[in-house]
Amino acid sequence: MSLLRGIAGVSLVAMLAACGVETAGTAATAAAAKKQEVEQGKNTMREAQEKIDAAAKQVEARTAAASEASQK
Repeated sequence: MSLLRGIAGVSLVAMLAACGVETAGTAATAAAAKKQEVEQGKNTMREAQEKIDAAAKQVEARTAAASEASQK
């Protein structure tokens, strides 16, 4: 009976350890996916800011050209 309890105890510990390894692997996968998502968000934000800056420069150039044309 004592041997049976020992085997059952070892089996239980092994199953729980395997569950922990699986949980850690799942967490690592989720973290990697979240990191990639954050990087994509940063790239999108950078690209949007570049487009905003380019549009602002166009507005400034058009305003300056219109101002020069009106002064002539």
